[in-house]
Amino acid sequence: MDIFTALQTAVSGLKAQSYAIDNISGNIANSQTTGYKRIDTSFVDLLAEQTPKHEVAGTVLAQSQLTNTLQGNIASTSIATNMAVNGNGFFTVQTKTGDANGQSTFSGTPQYTRRGDFSPDKDGYLVNGGGGYLQGQNYDPATGQVTSTGAIKIANQTLAAKPTTSITYGANLPTSPATTASSTSKSSLYAPADTTALVTATDGTASTGRQVAAADAATFVDNSISGPAVTAYTASGAPVSVNTRWAKIQDATADKPAIWNLFYAADSTVSADKTAWTNAGTGFTFDSAGQLTQPSAGKATISNLTVDGTNVGNVDLVFDRTTLTQYAASSGAVTTNTLTQNGYAAGTLNAVSVSADGNIVGSFSNGSSVTLASVGIARFVNPDGLKPETNGTYAQTVESGVPLTGLNGATLVGASVEASNTDIASEFSKMIVTQQAYSANTKVMSTAQTMMSDLLNIIR
Repeated sequence: MDIFTALQTAVSGLKAQSYAIDNISGNIANSQTTGYKRIDTSFVDLLAEQTPKHEVAGTVLAQSQLTNTLQGNIASTSIATNMAVNGNGFFTVQTKTGDANGQSTFSGTPQYTRRGDFSPDKDGYLVNGGGGYLQGQNYDPATGQVTSTGAIKIANQTLAAKPTTSITYGANLPTSPATTASSTSKSSLYAPADTTALVTATDGTASTGRQVAAADAATFVDNSISGPAVTAYTASGAPVSVNTRWAKIQDATADKPAIWNLFYAADSTVSADKTAWTNAGTGFTFDSAGQLTQPSAGKATISNLTVDGTNVGNVDLVFDRTTLTQYAASSGAVTTNTLTQNGYAAGTLNAVSVSADGNIVGSFSNGSSVTLASVGIARFVNPDGLKPETNGTYAQTVESGVPLTGLNGATLVGASVEASNTDIASEFSKMIVTQQAYSANTKVMSTAQTMMSDLLNIIR
């Protein structure tokens, strides 16, 4: 009876080693497959008999052992939409089921993969080499709001023009501005004959439209210093050159603050001393320590900003009370620290990139960079409990647990893919051991057969 058991055990050994060589051959065949995770083989003994002092080794069972938690090497590519997960996590993908009325339809069943060789198909959807369409959230490039959740689509998008509504500004205004007039008159103050062009901190009258006439521009320029110059944009995306000058109209004393007025050129096509200068409409006041006191809200609105006859609309000049200051400066000039505006002309998509936090960012011809989509990443408590499917995908199982969203410490690497984690040298070593074990099992079978023949020959 024990001889028959030995035969059965040897047969199970042959089956187990055959299963192992099957996994090894699959690993070697997929050593160059993007995102492939090798399958190892584990062996479990099945005891045939367990009585005291008579424990006989039984058959063996071969089982697959996944290596989804083992990272493959990350290799750079020349395709911007290729991406690799550096850490734990899987791309969420779906398969395409067809095109109905010119619209692509998808399976609706999520699958998970480490294969990140995504590139746009003919409709702009990101699909990898295994036919998996990347899932995530698509954003409106103009508003930044989510437009859809599902297959990510990166088409030849156009970014609509956005008018300038705010200018963020930070600078130091010199306590003693070095104007052209101050070199001869020793005065750093602008005191025009027509004071209606000025706005003081306590002025309660409407300030809109206050202007230094073009005829008085030369005197104004001689008694003011250059301010920030920035390009603003209209609702249609037309650029408008906004050139400004600062004029100090009052020095600080024990009972009075220093007051500055900001003006912008009404005509950017002529020299500074030939154009009218429009008052921005706010009196900027500073105490004797050089700290801004008014406007206290950190914002001043330029009503109906109009340059070269083009009306931009109301534009907020936004500043920080700690960055808009009046300190002594030997140069006597304005020192600009921050100058940005939020408008832009219409633009077309030039390029895309993948950020480490999982966003797909588009670079447009107008210089803007905006988020177009966010990549759907899923994590599992037990990644090796996933069920392997075709084309490098996995399905959720009870053993894997439910998918958890987000990178959670992992990062995405753009213009890269994760290579197979198969080690050819290791697979060859396992192949030699498996071959020897298979041969040994055949020897057991032939030996058991000989023993049975000998037993039968006894009764002949």
